[in-house]
Amino acid sequence: MNKSILVIGACGQIGTELTLKLREINGNNTVIASDIREGNKELMTSGPFEIINATLYNSILKIIEKYQVNEVYLMAAMLSAKSEKLPKKAWDLNMSSLFNVLNLAKENKIKKVFWPSSIAAFGPSSPKENTPQKTVMEPTTVYGISKQTGERWCEYYHQKYGVDIRSIRYPGIISWKTAPGGGTTDYAIEIFHQAILKGNYASFLSSETKLPMMYMADAIEATIKIMDANPANVKIRSSYNLAAMSFTPKEIALEIKKTIPNFEISYHSDFRQQIANSWPKSIDDSCARTDWGWKNNLDLEKTTAIMLHHLQIKYASKN
Repeated sequence: MNKSILVIGACGQIGTELTLKLREINGNNTVIASDIREGNKELMTSGPFEIINATLYNSILKIIEKYQVNEVYLMAAMLSAKSEKLPKKAWDLNMSSLFNVLNLAKENKIKKVFWPSSIAAFGPSSPKENTPQKTVMEPTTVYGISKQTGERWCEYYHQKYGVDIRSIRYPGIISWKTAPGGGTTDYAIEIFHQAILKGNYASFLSSETKLPMMYMADAIEATIKIMDANPANVKIRSSYNLAAMSFTPKEIALEIKKTIPNFEISYHSDFRQQIANSWPKSIDDSCARTDWGWKNNLDLEKTTAIMLHHLQIKYASKN
């Protein structure tokens, strides 16, 4: 069977770069990008694009039948900070889209599904350091509740109906290519832009707020790696812990100062501080490393160097 891949939510922060990487690997016409709105020029011109409302079953089914899709990456979601402001809308989007795709797989319309969970699925009662794969999970955010619930449904559909669902719990994702999408870890992207543009940054998290993070290239590699893994090696069908590095706003600022010595950071915690306080500080991802060979390539030092290099080029070209 020829591979035909649909990315739902392809215009988002992760979806954009994931779609382009999948096209690079599988061929442009093999990967159909879709979203409720159009994306950037590279995404729109490099392969097929369709408007999809992920909350509507028939909207997805129509595209699956048109392109004979057999793999779906469901990246559509409302993220943590935005979800707190629009709880019902966030729940409807995050859960309806997942049910639609799970039911399409159950009905054998598609063969394989990727759905991302998040460190937000943990809560204040979860262990903070080296948070285990299996532990207490009592999320206190709308986004986290939808992710924890989604994990349970993924495992249920796998056990009950044999759906080949694969998932990883993303930490905060850092990238210079696409804008952040309303998450609590967005400071770790904004700080690089502001360091170059203004030489200072006002952090909405406190100086010692330590959170798990990952550079985008590692996140994309992990996503594709779990989808390519032998089904027998994907032993967890709720969602896998995934880790690369953990740091605080203070630590990232010190790393930036190595390149921009006059850079200054100030701290002005807002409602996102409470969200961050409920999340793990570091993650134990030994199951992903053992089961399907996950290994990160980038740490804080390498990530900082890449971010500053590319953003300096980007902003210099605009002047």
